[in-house]
Amino acid sequence: MTLTAAVALIALFATTMTISSRAAPPIAGIDVPPPLPPVELVDRYWGQAIPDPWQHLENLRDPVVQSWLRGQAHATQEILNRIPGRAALMKRVQEIDGEASSQVGGLVRVANGGLFYMRRNPDEEQFKIARRSGPEAAEEVVLDPRSAAHGGGPKAALMDWQPSPDGRRLAYSLQVAGAELGTLHVIDVATGRALMAPTQGVRYPTVSWRGDSSGFFYTRLRDGYAAMPRAERQLHLQRHYRVLDRALDRTLDTEPDDRIVLSASRAPELQMPEYAHPGVFEVPGTELAAVWVGHGVEPFGALALAPMKDVLAGSARWHRVVGRADEVTAAAIAGDGIYLLSTRNAPRGQVLRLPLDAPDLASATVLVPQSEGVIVAIAAARDALYLTRREGVQAALYRLPHDIAAATTRSQPKLHAVAFPAQGRVILRHSHALQDGVLVMISGWTLASRGYAYEPAQGEGRALRLGREGRFDVLAGYVAREVMVSGHDGAKIPMSLVMREGLPRDGRNPTMLFGYGAYGIPNDPMLNPQVLAWLERGGIFAVAHVRGGGSLGREWHEAGKKQTKPNTWKDAISLAQWLVDERWTQPARLGIWGGSAGGILVGRAIIERPDLFAAAVPAVGVMDTLRAERMPGGSANVPEFGTVANEQDFPALLAMSSYHQLREGLRLPAVMLIHGVNDNRVDLWQSAKFASRLASLASTNQPVLLNLDYDAGHGQGSTRAQSRQQMVDIWSFMLWQFGVMEFQPKAP
Repeated sequence: MTLTAAVALIALFATTMTISSRAAPPIAGIDVPPPLPPVELVDRYWGQAIPDPWQHLENLRDPVVQSWLRGQAHATQEILNRIPGRAALMKRVQEIDGEASSQVGGLVRVANGGLFYMRRNPDEEQFKIARRSGPEAAEEVVLDPRSAAHGGGPKAALMDWQPSPDGRRLAYSLQVAGAELGTLHVIDVATGRALMAPTQGVRYPTVSWRGDSSGFFYTRLRDGYAAMPRAERQLHLQRHYRVLDRALDRTLDTEPDDRIVLSASRAPELQMPEYAHPGVFEVPGTELAAVWVGHGVEPFGALALAPMKDVLAGSARWHRVVGRADEVTAAAIAGDGIYLLSTRNAPRGQVLRLPLDAPDLASATVLVPQSEGVIVAIAAARDALYLTRREGVQAALYRLPHDIAAATTRSQPKLHAVAFPAQGRVILRHSHALQDGVLVMISGWTLASRGYAYEPAQGEGRALRLGREGRFDVLAGYVAREVMVSGHDGAKIPMSLVMREGLPRDGRNPTMLFGYGAYGIPNDPMLNPQVLAWLERGGIFAVAHVRGGGSLGREWHEAGKKQTKPNTWKDAISLAQWLVDERWTQPARLGIWGGSAGGILVGRAIIERPDLFAAAVPAVGVMDTLRAERMPGGSANVPEFGTVANEQDFPALLAMSSYHQLREGLRLPAVMLIHGVNDNRVDLWQSAKFASRLASLASTNQPVLLNLDYDAGHGQGSTRAQSRQQMVDIWSFMLWQFGVMEFQPKAP
């Protein structure tokens, strides 16, 4: 369907659709509450009348809306509880969890060689912060977010954290029930003693310490944010500086311990949009500070420099090195060089180098030119520049010493590939301009994520062996296949298939197609051991690397955003059709699943090809793109999806809005929408409106369920039990719709 046709369809729909609040037949003896009565309401966009009969559900504080949502959540859980095979599936997932390895992430190495990292053991609900004084030293837990002594509680979870360079202090932020808003704390690592009162109003403060550990930069929301309209609460972020040790920081005795050092109004020369994320940090070994300005969800940022003393005094005038138009996605500084990862005229990425003392982009050296692979990330350590480059879905680590980089003028030096004991996707996790080497994580579709360290004196990277190893670190007997499938326009679409080795192609395999396709974010290989419970049943886990994502570089992203967004769901449809044509599965045993922006993919795929799927699960999904700008941080998504304030963007937004594309006569597959009630990224009304409109259609003859978690948000901070229940709910729902006998709900 063209964008023009989509607009015409909605205009017709506004005048011909008859909406009712009919009650659906009971499911397993459970009555699902019918949609609340629609309200005749029509919005006008650029001369088009667009009906929005469930716009009143956006008022989530309305007691009537709250009561209806709780009724939906209760009915859905009761139905799922009456699926006979669900209990056995949950037991199996619990068994797998109990024998899995520790989950480890967020590696940081401090000056004395000690390691800090997040770790969650199989018997733990939340991640804790642990440390080791050296690679072979015993592990010590330094922070439990559930500990009241550390400012936490039963529903608390980490947002982010950072140890001081000397390893003596730990800054961390906590959230409650997945809200992604909370408090910032600092403790003495040795004693656990709080070093300051909790700071309110933080959302991922992104702490950056001074080199002497005397203080740190962090980001806060504006004062009074809670009273602002939801769409404005996360705008105009402010970067603060907090002094902890006056004895080391004597330069500003007259300044308060906590002060704003950067905001849009204080630095007009940076031309920061209202949704910018400014991150100030110290340039190690110099008297300079740098700021990296993130532009919402855009991949491009801006880099600027200023004297540190001016920054601390709040009087800095920043010298801009690169801006948004320069298409730089990452920057790293070490020694006398600035390294930039740029996609300008190089959609798969190139690395540029500038001298720190004369950072003129016009005279930059192309250090690593574009190649067939996609450069994913860069990091600068004391000894070298490191980068990861993706070939297909795998990514490898490469190294280039600074002395060779600095000597390069026109000819590009040869990169050295760093070898590791394990093969898989390599992710850069930590480097420091005053430390040699890097820390990485390596994972795969059938390989659990583990930490590794590389230092120049080593021949290859070594395993860090953090946390406990588990039975399912390598899924023996299971394989990952990578295929390329022709899309609707002839483009080759990558897809990963994870399955039991030797699985027959008889068209009967239960198959989940997972997709995202937004912001240039790739679906990289990562093993969740719980998926074994699906694979053991002969299931296929298929990952769609559709346009809008980043699997094949910037061009792949650009081919699935705004006006080209239809490629995202059309790619998913092409991959689903290939799975059927190649007899891996059949429509009656094929489900589609995606979260957040992936809700666009799921919703539009099942509307365009309802015959191709038996079940669909949009999780915390964006289902109404016309009103998405009204959500917290909604304006930050304008570069990705567009704005209704722009006449050229409007047709594309309408075409990708699943809520507005629903129409009488559609016979969609069964749909279960999952949402955390405390979501501060995608509001709950997105799922509620779509569910209401779909359930109201007279042509709807399949279940439409709202699965809500009142102690969760967008997903970050969920407990092990919450993630386990969500996974089992998704699989049980799909196996029910696939007609598997032991998953058919039974009335009491």
